[in-house]
Amino acid sequence: MAKIYYEDDADLGVLDGKTIAIIGYGNQGSAQAQNMRDSGLKVIVGSIQDASAEQAKKDGFEVLPIAEAAKKADIVHILIPDEHQKKVYETDIKAGLEPGNALMFSHGFNIRFKKILPPEGVDVIMVAPKGPGILVRKTYEDGFGTPCLIAVEKDASGNAKQKILAVAKAIGGTRAGVIETTFTEETETDLFGEQVDLCGGCTELVKASFDTLVDAGYQPEIAYFEVLHELKLITDLIQKGGLEYMWTKVSNTAEYGGRTRGKKIITQETRKTMKEILQDIKEDKFAQEWISECENGLPNLKKMREEDSKLKIEQVGAQLRKMFNFG
Repeated sequence: MAKIYYEDDADLGVLDGKTIAIIGYGNQGSAQAQNMRDSGLKVIVGSIQDASAEQAKKDGFEVLPIAEAAKKADIVHILIPDEHQKKVYETDIKAGLEPGNALMFSHGFNIRFKKILPPEGVDVIMVAPKGPGILVRKTYEDGFGTPCLIAVEKDASGNAKQKILAVAKAIGGTRAGVIETTFTEETETDLFGEQVDLCGGCTELVKASFDTLVDAGYQPEIAYFEVLHELKLITDLIQKGGLEYMWTKVSNTAEYGGRTRGKKIITQETRKTMKEILQDIKEDKFAQEWISECENGLPNLKKMREEDSKLKIEQVGAQLRKMFNFG
């Protein structure tokens, strides 16, 4: 069973006198920075001169160029997109790291796939809230918090785990519960979930379901409601109480139909493909493909974005969401 840590397991005093530099003030950066500051930690922001830097200033933070912030900090928390981290690390962060410092992440991609190679004497740690930045901030302000994962890749100081537990406490994670993992486990499971279920599998299932109904002559608007709009209602039930709880909240007809037909959609062949996708992740094939895509200017991703924006389900949805003030 996973080890779960709570408030009494973490000591903010471990971070007394430490300066934390948040590199990147986006959704996670802004939420984590504000929560840490409100918990009494010394936080600065490293950013390029853009809208997010202006927002950080408005929120009361000292904003510095990334290289200056990294050099000034004891803990450097990299919260810019995965595809930009290596370059920023090499040009603006690496030179400022000293023995006893810590390099911190909220996703392990660049450490797991060895795109960032931290120097000796530096802790490598991770705190990964299991929710978007807006939720991390809101739950903290509400007096609770968002569950987090923590991991220690390198314990150069001898107290890296105490540091990351303190950070997790500062952002509100230990109020809800913090689970210990590794950089490898977090990265590989995160990529798998995104590709097979949460983002990739889900959207392809919705598109295929919609096309099947429309191709059979049903109205696109009716198809949209049945295969996309109501999906949120079901996932809300699953999130609240689990799979079996969801079955108790739908009709017996829906339960019987779902239980008997679902396995015809997710077949043994589908499960085999899932294992192949996981293997691609574990063997670094996906990482290399994604890095190559980024280095070439995202040609395939841009093409897919353009093609999918023209799908009928997107056109129909844009109109129907106005009925709910969604768009």
